[in-house]
Formats: sequence, C-alpha cells, structure tokens
Amino acid sequence: MDVLDFPLSRLCYAAHSEDAAEVERSGLEAWLGGQLDGKNAGSPDLEPRLRSFQLQIKYAAGNGSPAPNGETRNWPAMDEMRPLGYVSAPIDAAWALLDPKTVRPNEEYQRPYHEVAAATVIRAVHARAQVYERVVAFWHDHFNVLGSDDRRVVCALPSYDRDAIRPHALGNFRELLEATAASPAMLLYLSNANSRAGGDNENYGRELLELHTLGRDAYLNDRYDRWRDVPGAAEGSPAGYIDEDVYEAARAFTGWTVESGQRIDAATELPRTGRFTYIEGWHDGYQKRVLATELPSYAPPMADGRKVLDLAAFHPATARFVCLKLCRAFVSDRPPQSLVENAAKVWTENAKKPDQIAAVVKHIVLSKEFAASRGAKPRTPLALVASFARVTGIDLAPTMPLMNQLAQCGQKLFGWPTPDGRPTGADYYLTPEYLRERWVLLARLAANAWNTGQPKALVAVEGGPQRAGDAVERWLRRFAGQGAAAAPFLAALGMDPAQPLTDEKRAAQIAGLCAAAPQFQIT
Repeated sequence: MDVLDFPLSRLCYAAHSEDAAEVERSGLEAWLGGQLDGKNAGSPDLEPRLRSFQLQIKYAAGNGSPAPNGETRNWPAMDEMRPLGYVSAPIDAAWALLDPKTVRPNEEYQRPYHEVAAATVIRAVHARAQVYERVVAFWHDHFNVLGSDDRRVVCALPSYDRDAIRPHALGNFRELLEATAASPAMLLYLSNANSRAGGDNENYGRELLELHTLGRDAYLNDRYDRWRDVPGAAEGSPAGYIDEDVYEAARAFTGWTVESGQRIDAATELPRTGRFTYIEGWHDGYQKRVLATELPSYAPPMADGRKVLDLAAFHPATARFVCLKLCRAFVSDRPPQSLVENAAKVWTENAKKPDQIAAVVKHIVLSKEFAASRGAKPRTPLALVASFARVTGIDLAPTMPLMNQLAQCGQKLFGWPTPDGRPTGADYYLTPEYLRERWVLLARLAANAWNTGQPKALVAVEGGPQRAGDAVERWLRRFAGQGAAAAPFLAALGMDPAQPLTDEKRAAQIAGLCAAAPQFQIT
C-alpha cells in the first residue's frame, strides 16, 4: 500500500511508510487501534522537534506615540528566531502579556496564537498518531474559539489546545465538554467570564445547546414556547430545547469565570493569572429548570453547571448531532443515515466509558460506508501541505508566510470568526478562488519560496528521473495514481519531455505542478 492510497489519504494528514506497511501487513483495524490509543499521540521525535523549533518574530521600532494606558509605544526593532515557549508553558506565562502597565507591539500579543498554529503544522507533518491529530482538529472546529483576535483569547489558546482539547480528544465526551466549558478561552470567547446573577450572558448557554450538544435540529422554539409542551418533557425526556432552556442554562453557569484582576468586592481583587475560577457570590443560586429537569436552589459550587453538562451530553439528540458531524468529517458531506444511526448507538452504549470517542471513530472508519467513500472529501489545505511535504521529503518548518497562505486557501488555523466552526464540505474548499490559492500553495512550497524547506524531488522517486518527461510520469503516478502525457505539464515550465533533469529546483517545480492533479486534491 502506498502512503497516499485510500484509506490512509483520508485518515492522515501525512501518512508514513511505516503506516502503509502496517496496514498492508496487519490490516486497517490493527493499525487504527494503535492510532486511537491516546498514549500514542506523539512520535519519538515529535516533542524534541517542537522544543527545538524556532519561529521568527519581527516588528519595527516603536514610534513613541501614546498608548491608551498612558505609556508610550517605545520599543526597539525586533527580528529574531524564538522557540515555541507558550505552547508548553502554563497559561500564566502568556497572560503576563496583558499586564496593563506595559504596552507591547501587536506581534508580541499575537505570539501565543502564532506558536499554536506553527505547532499544529509540525504535528500534522510529523506526528505518528495521525488519526488523533485529525480528531483534535475536528474538536477544535466543533468547540470553535476565535484564537487570533481578542488578546485574552489569544493568550488562552495554548492552554485550550493543550489542556482542554488534546487530553480528551479520543476520550469521554462529557469530560471533554466540561474541559471546554471551564476553559478560559471558551469563557472569554463566549463572554461567560462576565456572566453573573442578575446579569447573566446567554452566549455560552445557547451555543452549548445549539452547537456543542443537541444541535440546531433539536431547537423547538418555533413550535413550543413552554417547556411543558415539548414532547417528552412531562416524562423528563424532552425531544429538544427551547429558549427557556437557554436562559436557564445561562443562569446555571453564572460564576464560572477567569482570574483577570477583576474586583469581587471592596476588599478583594482576583489575581491576574488567566486561570479558571468559580466565584460563589456571582452565581445565581435560585431554582432552575433545564431540559425539563429541576435544579434545586443553593446547590453546591458549580453543581448547576455540571448538571446542565450532564443533561446536554447524555441527551439522545447530542448523540445524533455529533455523530452526524463525525460522519461528515470522515466519510462524506452527506453520509448514509444508517451509518449515523449506528454511530449514535455506539456513542450511547459507550457514554460513560473513558474511550467513548475512540470507539465511535473506530466504528465509522471500519464501516462499509467509509470503505465505499473514496473520492468524497477534499484535502484540507493543511493536509495538502503535510502530504506534499511527506511525499517530496521536505523537512517542513512552518513560517508565517506559509500560515498566511493557508488562510488564503480557506483554512486560517484557529481563525474562524463565528462559534459554528470552519465548514468541512467540498463546496467550501473547491471554489475557483480557493482552488487557485491551493495551486499557489503547492507551487511555492515546491520552490521553497517561504523558507519552509527544500523538496528532495530528484531522490524522492525510485531511481531519480533523468528526463523531465520521466519526472512527470513518476510524480503523477505518485500524486494521482496514474500517468499522463508529460508535454502539457512541461509546457507550463518551458521544458521539453526529453530535456535532462539534473537541477533540484526544476525537479521540485515539476512535483508542485503534478500535485495540482485532482486525484491528489480529493481523497
């Protein structure tokens, strides 16, 4: 099996030759079991690679103009390579950037975001547990926060990725749900950090039910405006939710906030750490009713919010909604209903188990519907980069221009502006505008235009091509699974098929051109 063959091309950003050999030798199920083992999320050289990688930071000297805090914009010019310090550091380290007594250039405030984006590219290329990385990306889209705008969310993004999403990506959904609910990034992005008794904010309560758990199809307020009227409510099992549930859920999460120096009373001020905290005095302790379930008055600390998370996580609509999204991510934009229903059954049967999510992903990937879905999903721009790097032997180093080009292709990492998350359908990625930018992406990777690493195009194919026409034939078989006439491809480069090919850069140009083949763009 080739590393670009289905199903590896669907399941991996950049499959390794060892993956292909294991699938060939032991079968897909055995390989998948290793991929879904949370203990194997890295690879021997991944963490050292992350620790040793350095990302450029560059900005001009401050011009001495006044800043809003009364300080002056006065700093020296900067152009240096720095390690990814925020990726592994406690949230306090990034939060120190927000010290109100200090004014900094915007590039310093954006640094935590840029580091997480760079680490994501490195993992996509080099992590052995590729399916795990794909599931991590799924949950980042499902529990979307805009990590590149609000400076507080920017500073909380490394912790969100490291502490909320990654540890639970293949685990239990209820635990993942609480990890995101209590994450400073989510609390700040959806404004729950400011929610308190008498001034509750509904953003998180609504997105929890609409986007994170039950889904839009379970929103029944267009038919029912009283909780008792919702089918099943009298038995304590409502078919869906209405606005009353949103309002009451918002009350349940009052007091969940972030330590950011705010004053609690005349004598007490929270520290500036960026960490999660619960303030009992801000919580609305009166009786509530969510999804036809009574929440008694004056429950223990955080009990109201946790009960709402229980009700939402274990609701049958959540199983259907999340499994539909998983099937769309791994199988097709319109997965068979039978697959969604069977996946939801596995979800429910494993609802209290520590590997619930892994069990559902395994069921989907081993299904006959998945096996029949070849050619149904476009590669994401990130997958395109990782696969091209793997095939052409680039020891890829992500740079800011590369990440900017990913955004031009429709995938600004952690940069989707609304809570619904980045679309995954083919109609989003395969527009004429994005297709053009994908070709630009490949061409500039091949030319090492962004200092991401030089392709080893002459030695990446068996024997090393001696003529330009041979290179086209071999690269097309590598990227597209079939050969084609070389002349039309080479005409774009002003080359003749019989021309000797000894220059690495010209060979890489040919590889970049061949990677634009539709068979490589769609898996």
